[in-house]
Amino acid sequence: MARHDGQGGKGLSWRDLGPGLLTGVADDDPSNIATYSQVGAGFGYQMVWTLWVFYPLVAVIQEVSARMARVTGKGLAQNLREHYPPWICSVLVTAMVAANIINIGADLMAMGGAARLLWGGPRLAYAAGFLILIVTLEVGVRYEHYARVLEVLSLCLLAYVVTAFSVSVDWRQAALGLLPTVLPGRHYAMALVAIAGTTISPYLLFWQAGQEAEIEEHDPAQAPLVRRPAEGPRELRRIRVDTYVGMAISQIIGFFIVVTAAATLGAHGATPVDTAAAAAQALAPLAGHWTAAVFTMGLVATGFLAIPAMAGACAYALAGMFGWSRGLAATAVEAPRFYLVLVLVGLAGLGVALIHVSSMRALYLSAALNGLVAVPILMFMMILARRRTVMGRFVLPAGPLVVGWLATLAMLAAALMLVASWL
Repeated sequence: MARHDGQGGKGLSWRDLGPGLLTGVADDDPSNIATYSQVGAGFGYQMVWTLWVFYPLVAVIQEVSARMARVTGKGLAQNLREHYPPWICSVLVTAMVAANIINIGADLMAMGGAARLLWGGPRLAYAAGFLILIVTLEVGVRYEHYARVLEVLSLCLLAYVVTAFSVSVDWRQAALGLLPTVLPGRHYAMALVAIAGTTISPYLLFWQAGQEAEIEEHDPAQAPLVRRPAEGPRELRRIRVDTYVGMAISQIIGFFIVVTAAATLGAHGATPVDTAAAAAQALAPLAGHWTAAVFTMGLVATGFLAIPAMAGACAYALAGMFGWSRGLAATAVEAPRFYLVLVLVGLAGLGVALIHVSSMRALYLSAALNGLVAVPILMFMMILARRRTVMGRFVLPAGPLVVGWLATLAMLAAALMLVASWL
């Protein structure tokens, strides 16, 4: 967890990286890896540009969510509940929770499939074992210690940098892919929708906002910035650096996954990649078993980073909707309802894996729900961020306001394209 010393004149250090860093690394979950692998396999280097184009959009909206939470001392769901009709918060939170349960199920299946590739044995047994370990750590370990474990575990994302430099990437073509290019065709359009949905995910907003709102729980000397505005400049600068670093890591790792898939699966015509585990399996004859093994181990590690964030986002959202006051800053004894949600959401995700739903179908349903619910969440959040009655002297400045609305419009376009594909 980030250190908060309340010393407005002091500079920032690596110890100030916390909620934003954890949010960024959680964004590269097995579902995202599957999407990036599909993009690289299907379009080569032609969609590399999406990684840097979406970076400022996702970084700014995450900053807005975290900023609002730190200023008000309330999570995103609580702010929605207090300033809009109750049914709006209920519908949005319910849809987000449903999407997360499906996504957790898909990620557990991917982790189980990856473990089976590495060690053999039944996929579902691995999935259940991973879930038990994740829930035990999240419930039983004090969050400040668990957060450090997650930060160290995030180093496993370097596996995807290693794999990119273990294969014959055409770096010239990769560099040319940084230039925005739009190709005709439904498949390219749907790939854009998939990237938008995996990059800008509603659960990330609830997760980071929930952690920021709990800062005073971790440190009694802290308070919401509306009550202590003198701390505002340093705290808002910390949030910006933390968020931009975390989301930069997320997008950089995405870049290496895309170019790895483009150099191997795409270059050899192995485009039907249904899951991240299938991508790892297809890598073996093309890039060597060592590279495939590193890629596969990265899948398991990213699940350990992402599933706690998804389950935690659900707990934060429901706590805000029902007015529960405590979260990860408390123990399971102090916040039994919060931790019960963590356990139940994880078990529901495992249930998705047990009913033998196709991984791709689960990912598609999750992405569709996330894409549709993201638009109203972003709209309501951006409106609140400009209200002086909510933000006091810390209303959102013009720059982040413009970029935040651009992100909202991008998600609206993605949602419309998704609906059009159904019709």
